[in-house]
Amino acid sequence: MFTTLVDLKWHFSLFIFTLVYTVTWLFFGLIWWFIAYLRGDLEHLGDKDWVPCVENLNGFVSAFLFSIETETTIGYGYRVITEKCPEGIVLLLIQAILGSIVNALMVGCMFVKISQPKKRAETLMFSNHTVISLRDGKLCLMFRVGDLRSSHIVEASIRAKLIKSKQTKEGEFIPLNQTDINVGFDTGDDRLFLVSPLIISHEINEKSPFWEMSRAQLEMEDFEIVVILEGMVEATGMTCQARCSYVDTEVLWGHRFTPVLTLEKGFYEVDYTSFHDTYETPTPSCSAKELEALQ
Repeated sequence: MFTTLVDLKWHFSLFIFTLVYTVTWLFFGLIWWFIAYLRGDLEHLGDKDWVPCVENLNGFVSAFLFSIETETTIGYGYRVITEKCPEGIVLLLIQAILGSIVNALMVGCMFVKISQPKKRAETLMFSNHTVISLRDGKLCLMFRVGDLRSSHIVEASIRAKLIKSKQTKEGEFIPLNQTDINVGFDTGDDRLFLVSPLIISHEINEKSPFWEMSRAQLEMEDFEIVVILEGMVEATGMTCQARCSYVDTEVLWGHRFTPVLTLEKGFYEVDYTSFHDTYETPTPSCSAKELEALQ
């Protein structure tokens, strides 16, 4: 129930927040009025010799106000319970306990909802395409990530998975099989410091799922690359996760990303208008395995 309330849209959450408190006050207000009615307090209004359950309770409206004062601990002092009403004392204890539970649930729900980093994840950018080209003589699969906010994502890390159906040597068909794509786990390059847009590179080697895949084979494959960027929001310390995916048609063979950093008067300036831009570069069409054999 708690996670459902947290995941609701804001207007539904505010409506339920208001409704829960209003229904609780009305429910206990009705019980206070019912106790006064059964004891005959409403028939002895103004009788100084009569000891009511709740002083100055003369109708449902005043019972409703007393319910609000009890649950919110306002305590104006005008309406007060007397010691001659054991059923009222029991009800007071029940309302105090249930009121504390309602407060903990509703306030906790609102606090978690306010501090959720969902909007923070929307300021993390991923390139529209991933590219394959040569880098230091090796075929590499690359994509670009960036952060639009001036506040940093602390302890940012990135990982990628290839989702592709496969058939084992025994003939077993595994739909949507997940294979890790190494984006620097062994070298520490998967730990990011996002002060500027970064190009994340995966070297296509013998451990890569693209090792034997040429340009022609790539165009016939059916797969999806899922990228997950995680980190802590600097302001709140809460974990933030942003995800992006690239299908086979969004992989550009023989392309590189256009540079977005320029040196302006002693500092670097980022041009986000060309964040997604790529340009063609001479790249062998053979697989990385064939390229290594030729070298």
